[in-house]
Amino acid sequence: MNKAVIINGGNTRNSRLTAIQQRVEVFFENEAIAFQSIYVHELPAEDLITANFKSEAIKQVNQQVEESQIVVILTPIYKASYTGILKTYLDLLPQKALEGKIVVPLAVGGSAFHLLAIEYALKPVLSVLGATEILNTVYIIDKQIERLATDGFQIDEEAEKRLTTELQKLLSK
Repeated sequence: MNKAVIINGGNTRNSRLTAIQQRVEVFFENEAIAFQSIYVHELPAEDLITANFKSEAIKQVNQQVEESQIVVILTPIYKASYTGILKTYLDLLPQKALEGKIVVPLAVGGSAFHLLAIEYALKPVLSVLGATEILNTVYIIDKQIERLATDGFQIDEEAEKRLTTELQKLLSK
């Protein structure tokens, strides 16, 4: 397993979700897993909203997904669901784009009450896209991620341990 893609379904690079992405990137770097990141909010909005399958930008990021063995899906949870930004991109993936890949869903939300949003909303969509090997969701409450004065983040020890434990499972695949 030597190639991964991180799909960030947040609406900015300046959020607590970024802290999780940075930890995943460090893990991949330490394990010599090549990776690329897709920031969905930076894709052409018109292509996403109009489902423009012919868009060069969409074709390029879909190619990154196709070439990867690991797909990490990052999303904040808003109003008990993953983001619409993420959904617009997932709709542009080919029907079986996640077939044969290990999928790692990671989410940040404001309350533990929204943990099941991934189980009941996101995972069925991932399954329709062909995902059969979906690792356990790591759901982190936003209070477990502290924004530091130095523009960095500090993740709560318990949350970081859960994230690391799930990422370590990739090494045995």
